[in-house]
Order: sequence, then structure tokens, then C-alpha cells
Amino acid sequence: KAELRRCAEGVAVRFAPLLAGYIWQRQPFRLRYVPPRGETPAHIGGTTLFGDNVEDEWFIVYLVREITREFPGLAARIDDNDGEFLLIEAADFLPKWLSPENSENRVFFYKGELHLIPLSETHEQECDLSAATLTISQALTLLSTHSEEFLAAEPIRTAVYKRISGYPEKIQASFHRAHCYLPAGIVAVLRQRPSLVAAAVQAFYLREPADLRACRSFQTFPPDQRVMTVVTFTKCLYAQLVQQKFVPDRRSGYMLPLPSHPQYKAYELGMKLAHGFEILCSKCSKVSPDSKRNVLRGPLWERFLSSLKEKNYFKGQMEGSAKYVELLHMAEDYFQQSVTKPESSVEVSPGDEILTLLQTTTIDLNEFEREAASLPPEDDDSWLEITPDDLDQMLKEARDESLPSANAEEQKYDLEAVAESMKAFVSKVSTHEGAEMPWSSDESHVTFDVDSFTKALDRILGADSEELDSDDLDEEEEFDFLDEDDEDLDAENQREDQKESPNELIGSLKSYMNEMDRELAHTNVGKSFTASSVNATTSQSAGPDSGAEDTELTPIDVDMNLVANLLESYSAQSGLAGPTSNILQSMGVRLPDNADHIVCDFKDTK
Repeated sequence: KAELRRCAEGVAVRFAPLLAGYIWQRQPFRLRYVPPRGETPAHIGGTTLFGDNVEDEWFIVYLVREITREFPGLAARIDDNDGEFLLIEAADFLPKWLSPENSENRVFFYKGELHLIPLSETHEQECDLSAATLTISQALTLLSTHSEEFLAAEPIRTAVYKRISGYPEKIQASFHRAHCYLPAGIVAVLRQRPSLVAAAVQAFYLREPADLRACRSFQTFPPDQRVMTVVTFTKCLYAQLVQQKFVPDRRSGYMLPLPSHPQYKAYELGMKLAHGFEILCSKCSKVSPDSKRNVLRGPLWERFLSSLKEKNYFKGQMEGSAKYVELLHMAEDYFQQSVTKPESSVEVSPGDEILTLLQTTTIDLNEFEREAASLPPEDDDSWLEITPDDLDQMLKEARDESLPSANAEEQKYDLEAVAESMKAFVSKVSTHEGAEMPWSSDESHVTFDVDSFTKALDRILGADSEELDSDDLDEEEEFDFLDEDDEDLDAENQREDQKESPNELIGSLKSYMNEMDRELAHTNVGKSFTASSVNATTSQSAGPDSGAEDTELTPIDVDMNLVANLLESYSAQSGLAGPTSNILQSMGVRLPDNADHIVCDFKDTK
């Protein structure tokens, strides 16, 4: 227990430079000692609600991977409400044996790499790998002894690592800094706890009519002392705040200038954010201001602060400078939230923290006004608007990531491959779990038993009465309404049919089919089929009444008909998703964009 707790503290100190300034959507990333329970041994772990910002989840994946890299003695697994979401991200590259039913406790980060424990192995071990699921202890035993063999395949690792690429630089890219016209009390609170902006935005974004009752009078943050300041949001929080349409109550005192005012957006953002802070404070009672002072004392804080200085957390800033104080406040906040809070502690509400900070912080309005006179420029928020062309480009890039790169203007599209892929797909034997694509690495050929097929055909065409199925007999019994003469006539005809040999029956069946073909030749049905190039000219020169009975029927080019129908269906999609593009792309076949001039390559055609 002591070793695991020291390890959790070591992780907190090691990654404090990344986590101290991060703004979480709902809850921060925390690791705690977890006592043993059942088959799960004692470990360090945690749960984080990431809300609407899915990037928080992938940032945690990056952190977990880096933790196992920095602490080689640790193995880590991570999942969410969807289960093994790392496997979902790499679903296109997973082995066929892997399923949601047997994937539990098989996916781990170990020494900075993703590992996947297979379903069965030949190594002599105490644990049974043939079982559908593994316990944590069994998985750790396997991972510690055969980690090199369990390294996930390159495509799987690439798919997961691509999702977390760009960190830690990506952290700064996820922020958005905007000017806000805020009450001085909120400015002072955000100086101490910048991460409280997330709770305020969530309170405003998820407000209910009852929450707005407190915003009629604004007891905590009245609008009479407002100053211009810069607030750091995440892009998700900024989008949630700026996209909300809201008109304040006239009794609140928050009046907005005309939309043409150059600082209208800053006034509107400040008004919305002030409503969020007021809603938070209205849901709590007054608290003692001594809690924070007691936490930031003792040898643990001193060790934590010295570790930050050794890792150059303060970036060379002089002690006491504005930037140093800002970084120190973020470190104190992180220390309170992620290091000193015991495992069984009750989560303190953001409103309680805001009221505590208001009682312990000195508000210097004159200083805030001086800083407002020289504010840095706010970030461009053009990323909020996506044009149709931008959306098309994003979809094209996402599609091209899973397909080989190609130049649509110069590439020759092999339509023979289209036909062969579709025929292979149709002939593939699939199970109730779904269709198997022909390019699957585990593809098995369809077996065909000639003897069984011949016997089945004999039963159909020339079966004896005793070989009839019970279902056939039941069907015959249903026709009791036939009179005796009709029954005698049917029995006589059946006996005559049974005397005929199977070859005679097959010949008779062929004559019926030929007669049907000749009748259909005079209709428009044949126009939907393309004849082979050898006999196409002959069939076109012959008129509809030029002795169809004596003319040999033109053979059909099956491949050409298949491709023609696929292209016609693809054209009908008008660039949207449809059955043709979905099926062919699943098989790795990409059709060109619908254009007037397409260079095609289809063998044996003219």
C-alpha cells in the first residue's frame, strides 16, 4: 500500500508541468490507491468524467501511455462506458478472434507500448489462456514474462497512437483566449483558479429555469464593478458559451451594448460567464476560508514544490513576478485536487471553492483596470465556422486515410477488379455476426460437395415417393378440397412423371427455359443486360420479328452487366453515401468521383 501511494505521488509530481495548467471539461485526472477486491489486486487507478470534450479522454490515454514509459514497473489498462475503446479506434485492423466478449483484461499499456494478449498460446503456464476472459493477475503474469510477444500489431498501434499524436504541444492548441467584461470578483477568482471557468461554463450551459432565479439580483457578483480581462477557455468550452443564445433578465443589471459595438462579444461573454459563476455560488453555503491554508503546509507540499523547481516548472521566472505567481497558483490548485485529497474525500463543489477564494483574496480594482488598458489580443475564433468546402475536404481526408492515395484525374480504374471483388463478396459464406469481406486475411474458400449436390438434384427432379420430406406430405394433405376425379388424375400424372428418367426431365426443363428466353426476347427486359461484344452486332442487326425461333440467343456479358449496374447505382448516389460506395470501400475498392471523362481499364471489352 505504501509503495503504491508513493508511486501515485511520483506520477503526480512527474506530470505536474502538464496537468497544472490544463483545463478539464468536468473532472481532473487523478490516480489513487485502490485496495484489493475479489480477483483484482491492489493498484492505483481513477475515474474521470470528461463530459462533452472527448479530447480530455484521449489526453488521458496519452498520460497513461507516458506513465508506463516513465515508470516501467507499471502496466495500465483503460476503458470507458463503451468498453475497450482503444480497440474500437483500431477496429479495422483487429484479429478475427478478438470480440467484445473475450477482450476484457487483454489490452494494456506496458513500457510505453500497446500490448494485446492473444486468446491462446503454447507456453506452459499456470493460467488457462483458452478461457474467454482473463483475470488481472493472469494477464499481468503473462505480460511480465512475454511482453515482447504480446506487442500489438503495427497497424493497431499506429491507429491508436495517431489519435494521441501531437501531445503535449496539442494542449496549448486546445486553448482559446478571449476578452471578457467580468465583475472584479470573478477576475480575482480566475487568477487563483483558472480551471473554475469550466464549471462556470457548464453551469450556464446546463442551466435550468430554477437556476436563473438567483441571477435576478446577483448577490455575489453584481455588475457594478466590471473590468475587461483575458479568460482562457478550451475550444470546447468557448464554443459552448459563445453559441448559446441568451438574453439577461432586466432586473439583473447586466445590459448589453448594440451588436455593432466593437466590444459586444466581450460584454456578451462576460455576461454569460457571470451567470455561470452566480449559479454555482447560489447552490452552496458559506464555508470556512481556512481549508486551503491548512493544505498548503507541511513536508509533502515542500517536496512537491522543490520537485517542480527541479523540473523547471517556473520556466526561469523570478520568484514574486506576475508569471511566477500565476504558475504557483496553478500548482497549488493541482496539488489540492490531485495530490493531497484522500481517496474517501467528498468532492468539494465549485461554488464552495469560489466563495472560499473570495474570502481569502484581495480584490484590487485599480490594478485590474491598469491591466485592462494593455491586454494582449484575443485569439481568432474563425475555427468555429466550417464552410461546405472545408467539410468536404475534411471528409475527403478522413476517407483517404483508410485508402491508398490516388490521383482521381490520372489514375486508371480497373473495373475488372470491381467485378471480381463483388463476385467474391457474394460467394463468401458469412455467419450471423455479419458479412465477411473478400480481402479478409482469414478468408476460407467455399467447399462444394459434388456428390451431395447430385443427390439433392436427383431428389428434386426424380425422387421416389418414399424420399419425400414430411413437409411435402403435409402440404399434399392440405388440398382436401380436390374431388376424387382430380385426385385420381394427379396420381396418374405423378406415376407417369416418375417413369421419366432424370435426364429427360432436365432436357424438358431446358426446353421450357429456352422457350421463356425466346418470349422475353421480344420485350424490354433484355435491354437491361449487356451482350458480349462478339455477338452484339449480330443481335442488333436482327429485327424483333426476324425469326427469333431460329436465331441463337446472344450470350450475356455478366461482368460488364455487373459493373454497369454498379456504376449506375453509384451515379444515382449523387456523391452521397450509398450501398455501392459503402460495400466497395469496405472491400478496399474505391470508385472515382462521378465525372464526364473517366479513364477505365476493363479487359476483354471493346
